[in-house]
Amino acid sequence: MNHSGPHSAQGGLYFPAGAGQFPLVEKILVIDDESRMRKLVVEALAGEGYLTIEAQNGREGVALAGRESPALIVCDITMPEMNGHRVLQTLRDQPATAQIPFIFLTGWSEREDVRAGMNLGADDYLVKPVDPAELLAAVRSRLRRQKQTGGARSHAKVEATPEALASALGLTAREAEILSWVVQGKTNPETGIILGIQLTTVKKHLESIFAKLGVENRTAAVTLALEKLGQQS
Repeated sequence: MNHSGPHSAQGGLYFPAGAGQFPLVEKILVIDDESRMRKLVVEALAGEGYLTIEAQNGREGVALAGRESPALIVCDITMPEMNGHRVLQTLRDQPATAQIPFIFLTGWSEREDVRAGMNLGADDYLVKPVDPAELLAAVRSRLRRQKQTGGARSHAKVEATPEALASALGLTAREAEILSWVVQGKTNPETGIILGIQLTTVKKHLESIFAKLGVENRTAAVTLALEKLGQQS
């Protein structure tokens, strides 16, 4: 692949000319069997100053993730041999890669695939063709959240289960299910996709949760939920 102009390449890593002076820049792994889409994603990320690594299939992506320890992974769902779901599940099962933020690339017709991926632990998804501005915004958001939480993904999942939340807070099964995903940092649209319900339904349940807990917003609800769970542990 020819990365001329502002990009340079060394050992499969692509970055803007002169970026070698900044060794702490974040590294992002892009996994997609479609070369054109992979190139568009890589160039958008490299143009923003990120180091990028490319993998043309899922198996190669898993190997690179283990070897290169990227700060974030962008991965297509539909790929031959090893699809995005299997890539994500494999990485989540390995301690060295379990906490890496993971963004899916998906087509409009793959809503069920997105839902399955989010349940496996994906952090976000983008619909193809990917808008570069949306891609960069999602990447920045996930990297920022990773730094803020310190990668404490598994703790939130173990502690804030729907069952535990329902018992501790007196919520219905559906309310507890929604709050569980909110605790894990999912947005309302993401929660709707994961649970297969409309955004308006998510908002309606959240209003009920806020009223029951005596809070006014998501942040306060999460804080109270974790406090209650901590008292019971």
